[in-house]
This record gives sequence, C-alpha cells and structure tokens, in this order.
Amino acid sequence: MNLLQNKIPVYVTNGNCVTPLGFNLVNNLQEIKNGQVAIDKITDESLQSESFYGAVIDKIKLKIAFSKLNYKGEFSTLEMMMLLAVDEIVVTYKEQFIDKCGIIFSSTKGNINALSTEDNTAYFLHHLAKKVSTAIGIKTEPIVLSNACVSGIMAISVAKRLIQTGVYNHFVVIGGDLFSKFVFSGFQSFQAISAQPCKPYDKTRDGITLGEASAAIFVTKNKALTESSFCYEIIGDSSINDANHISGPSRTGEGLFQSVNNAMKEVNIESSAIDCISSHGTATNFNDEMEAQAFNRAALENTPVFSLKACFGHTLGAAGLLETVISLAFADENLIPPSLGYNEDGLTLPLNINNEIQEKEVNIVLKTASGFGGSNTAVLFKKCTTDEK
Repeated sequence: MNLLQNKIPVYVTNGNCVTPLGFNLVNNLQEIKNGQVAIDKITDESLQSESFYGAVIDKIKLKIAFSKLNYKGEFSTLEMMMLLAVDEIVVTYKEQFIDKCGIIFSSTKGNINALSTEDNTAYFLHHLAKKVSTAIGIKTEPIVLSNACVSGIMAISVAKRLIQTGVYNHFVVIGGDLFSKFVFSGFQSFQAISAQPCKPYDKTRDGITLGEASAAIFVTKNKALTESSFCYEIIGDSSINDANHISGPSRTGEGLFQSVNNAMKEVNIESSAIDCISSHGTATNFNDEMEAQAFNRAALENTPVFSLKACFGHTLGAAGLLETVISLAFADENLIPPSLGYNEDGLTLPLNINNEIQEKEVNIVLKTASGFGGSNTAVLFKKCTTDEK
C-alpha cells in the first residue's frame, strides 16, 4: 500500500541560520560574498593545549542577540542557537502551528556538554527537542532525527514524506550541534582533524575542520505560505545505507550513487537537468574520493559542485540543513557558492569544482550528505517560478 497521497507537492521556505559569520541568513550570505569564512585559529585549553582551526560562535554576542527575543527561562548555548535560528519562522507561521504542524530536530550530540554537569537529563536529545518545541509553541510530539552527518538533510526528506502521508500539513525543521571536547577528541582519535583550514577536493587536503551552527527551515504543502521568502519544491529524495563500515565510506560510492539515482528517478529527470550540487565535501581523502566516484557514476561530473565545509567547518547534524539553507538562498539569486580551499585537483575522477561565486541560472539544486555507518541522503529542490509563487 502506498501511504503517500498522490505525491502531493511539498515546499521549503523561510530558511535561517546561526553561525560564527552571523546570526541570520542575510548576514551569512553577505559575509560569504565578501570572501569571509567562519573558520579561524582558536586557542582554548579546555579543548586542546595547542591552538587549532575551527568555527566557533562568539557566546557573548550570542547571549546578547538571544536576550532580544521573547523567550523566558534558562536555555543552554545550543538551545539559544536553535531558538535564534527558528525565531523568524515562529513570527511568520505561528498561526500554522495549530494546523497539523510537526517539528523535527536534527543533531548528532545535542547538549553533549551537559554530561559534565549535575543535570542528568539535559543531554538527552528528546529533552532538548521538547524544551525548544514547547518554547516556540508547537504542541505535537517532536521528532528527533540523529543519523550521523546526514541528519540535517534527511530531516527535510522525512518532513516531505510525512506531509505526503496526510498526517501533517507543515513541519518546522531545526538542526544544531556544538563544537565540543567530546566531538573534537573523537575525530582526533581517527586522526581526521586537519592542521589547516580544510580543503575539500584539493590535492593537499588532510582532514576535516569542525564547526558549530544551527539552522531552521519551514516545510509545507501550502505554496501560498512561501510568499515571504524563497520557494523550492522538494521533487525527489532518497536515503541509502551502504553498510560499508562504521566510519569509512564505500570506495565505489554505492550508497550515495543509489541515493542520487533514486531521487532523479522519482521526478524522472536526467542528470543534465541538475544545475548544481551542494555536496558533503568533508576534505577527508576517502569521503571526497567516494563522492567523485558516485557523481561520475550518476553522470554528474560536469555539473558545478561545491562544498561549504571550508567556510563553516563540519557542523555535524546541522551541516545538511545549514548547507541547504545557504545553497537555496544563493540559487534564489541565480548564484552558485564557492567551494573554498580548492586549488589543485586531488581526485582520481573528474568533478567540476566551483571554487568562486558563479552567476548562472539555477532551477534545480541537488543536496547530498554522507555519514558514519554508511548513511547517504540526496534531495532535489526545484525553484518555484514567480508565476507559481
């Protein structure tokens, strides 16, 4: 039995984000256009005795920005980041929150820093989700999606599918993760942290740079609700787990290839219809090579591809959502963002790496992500025309 109701159209709109570059989407876009990045050299002995590169939010500025919002009570750093990211959606769509509106949280570690405190519940992801959803006034039970680094983009895919079942009319999707000692030491144990700002797809790449961020987006079946912001229809999506290894991606890109291929089949388009790819692009040798394999197998080797990791660092469960918001906002202006750090090709198969802002008519955007445990997700977004909006 097909639970989806005749594949009703589902749209995303009103994206926002909180990063070290700025506490709203407009500021982040302008900083990227100005050539700025969130990654900087950090000295923090609570994380490491020696200085390192990362993308960390100024917590004093965060508290000042959050204090201007109308939320009462005590909130953790991550909760403040999430509420700041979602506040514009709350203001715009508050009336829709009682109209079969769900909420999905994407995060890998949530309030992981609470492990070192006496609060023995704050680090539970469902505790975080319930606290934030209550604060913004959504009554439905929050959904937590924590599937490694595909969480952010998979949350959009899940929202689309649940709306198409008819159970929900709208979803608020929120993602966020912190730069924590727990995560930092974990990636160090893999020897996966770069000694320099990460360089996706470049010959000299040597690992990831971590970052922290939050992002939010509104997903709806009502196109009329997209008039205040960008509008994209989610036309295809797929998630395939290649079960290759707990931390190593498939050398053939099998899971990512199948995810991309299934997403294209859903809407019955050829690879030539895709205008750009917002990739995962972590700057590890294995991930970037795996993506080259998958995109070549999908006949996407000539499509402009970019990774935003050299701008924001790897923001874990927020990455897919943050990068979707940034990518769609650029595409709304018929621009393709730059894949920074790329100077010399370091792949065995060709990819069309877009290393500077490009002006191009963009109608269909492919967003992909891959994560630990063999998880892969691909989602296709089609821009709504002025007449459609």
